[in-house]
Amino acid sequence: QVRLVESGGGSVQSGGSLRLSCEVSGYTYDNTCMGWFRQAPGKEREGVAGINSDGSTRYADSVKGRFTISQDNANNTVYLQMNSLKPEDTAMYYCAADPISWWSLLPPRGCINALDAWGQGTLVTVSS
Repeated sequence: QVRLVESGGGSVQSGGSLRLSCEVSGYTYDNTCMGWFRQAPGKEREGVAGINSDGSTRYADSVKGRFTISQDNANNTVYLQMNSLKPEDTAMYYCAADPISWWSLLPPRGCINALDAWGQGTLVTVSS
């Protein structure tokens, strides 16, 4: 059974940093595309960042230069380092393995699998 568990969310002031983690279990992590998504209250879910098995990445324009997605294949974990956080980054953040939809985010090269496994989310709150 595939399981994704996010951690690392919290409350920070504008300009601060957080590092989200997503541990994947019950799934062969090789050749997996991983993505971070977020959803703010009353808004649609949006793709934030994605990474393929080769380490190729994609970012939403709103987070380019501030967020970095990375992965530790040995530990089946994907990270999202978030710097220079803004109040508009406030949202529930979810990680997904081989998501069917990336919403407005262009998926990384070669991401065609459709496992569509999701974590339960971790809340990020940025105050001004």
